[in-house]
Amino acid sequence: MTSPFVTTDWLAQHLKDPEVVVVDASWHLPNAARNAQAEYLAGHIPGAVFFDIDGIADTDSALPHMLPSPADFARAVGALGISQDMTIVVYDEVGLFSAPRVWWTFRSFGADKVFMLEGGGPKWRSEKRGTETGLVHREKRRFDANFNADAAVGFETVSANLRSHAAQVLDARPAPRFHGEVPEPRKGLKAGHIPDSTNVPVSLLTENGRLKSPETLRTIFAERGVDLDKPIITSCGSGITAVTLALALEQAGAEHVAVYDGSWAEWGARDDAEVES
Repeated sequence: MTSPFVTTDWLAQHLKDPEVVVVDASWHLPNAARNAQAEYLAGHIPGAVFFDIDGIADTDSALPHMLPSPADFARAVGALGISQDMTIVVYDEVGLFSAPRVWWTFRSFGADKVFMLEGGGPKWRSEKRGTETGLVHREKRRFDANFNADAAVGFETVSANLRSHAAQVLDARPAPRFHGEVPEPRKGLKAGHIPDSTNVPVSLLTENGRLKSPETLRTIFAERGVDLDKPIITSCGSGITAVTLALALEQAGAEHVAVYDGSWAEWGARDDAEVES
């Protein structure tokens, strides 16, 4: 299995390669009191462009950062100077939080050589590697988007699954949110979880900004009763950490994994969605 990560040493050696593009994919929860774009402008890996998760999205949807249309995605990332055949290295300033979402998005639209920086921005900075300030402008490129419709599912699929049980539904949110013991960070959402779903908090899967080993991940999933050989749908608050969960499942050996793009931001807002707590 090809690793989805590259090391800081590898990136440092390839920073000046014209066919390698670095992407700052930082994003923070609404209650985190952090501004990812402002932090990017204040300092980022040299040459990195900023991927606005909320901007490169379906802006006609009331839901946060839903996948855009292939045409809109191609236009946006092409303007950032990225083509589908480049080597794309994605990172975030938490370590491994929002970078998987952008990695998955590029892959879903047909980019084959897309990786994440192991340890992300925190590891790069801890090694005293260089950074630069301000906005990076790259020459515009053409991105030919080829969307993989199997990568994501919508409300209708997840709702129908309540009756068919065709897939296991895993929820990456912290346990108190899954059980409805604390309010959601987004206002107006119900508390609880999708019926018959299983809680696998993303905090169990990472350590010090890195994904745990495939062997450890397999143990964690087994302890939660997850069958890696059967179809799986991942969910979270708004489709960010659901991708980290999908990434962990893939590294553990699961082959049939889809992300519920709307996640709890959609399910918890709909009157016709069943909720357990």
